[in-house]
Amino acid sequence: MFRDVVFPALLGLALTTPVTASVMPDSPQLALSEIRREELPPPAGTIANPVDTLNPGSQVPPPDPIGPVIGPDPDEDATPEDTTPADPGAADDRDNDPARPNLDPDAPLPVVEYDLSKLPEPVKSTHAKLIEAAKSGDPENLRAVIGTGEDATQFSLGGTTEDPLKYLLSLSGDEGGQEILAILLEILDAGYVHLDVGTPQELYVWPYFFAIPLEKLDKKQKVELFKIVTSGDVEDMKSFGAYIFYRAGISPDGRWRFCLAGEGSGR
Repeated sequence: MFRDVVFPALLGLALTTPVTASVMPDSPQLALSEIRREELPPPAGTIANPVDTLNPGSQVPPPDPIGPVIGPDPDEDATPEDTTPADPGAADDRDNDPARPNLDPDAPLPVVEYDLSKLPEPVKSTHAKLIEAAKSGDPENLRAVIGTGEDATQFSLGGTTEDPLKYLLSLSGDEGGQEILAILLEILDAGYVHLDVGTPQELYVWPYFFAIPLEKLDKKQKVELFKIVTSGDVEDMKSFGAYIFYRAGISPDGRWRFCLAGEGSGR
């Protein structure tokens, strides 16, 4: 590259000026990008001005020195700590509502059962009626199992004043209510747990995920969980800390206590 640029200029000098040893010093060749303007010989017939080798006006002035960056005081915009006291009734609602997840991470895990023959006869009978009604495809067949009055089956954590079956069907993704029947079949086909034995809240609950922290499920149980919900659903549930999709509870005397999803407030 150096030869292409400099050699023609040197050739011009050779025609008008005697060549001496000082014209071509014995120095290594440089790339064009490494040669300063003052190192390039002037064109033939001109006299180089050693003083005016660079045009001062063409020089790029050095950047201003960078001073310390002064930002806002990190404490100025800090959000004040929320000192609002927690609602003391929230824990009571969870303790008093058997349909609401109430997991103690330090408590022993409940026994997961699949054998329906271990159920008390009233519970086994109600479970069978729910399975039969769901398989029929007609939601109206659930009405015979739905409790009323003080024994009303709970379909919402917040409560509802409309017809229970009508409300349940409103939760279905299709007009006929077959989706909610399919969900009911899925959860009743899973394993179950026997909770709060010997207390007024004693229940048999399907599926058992309701009573086990998600992070404590083994690989086999995770497969069973994914039969009911998607991996995206599970990730959402982890932010809450418990399974909050549809679950069904039956009391020892055979009452269908609840069938609902979510984690709302109140009964």
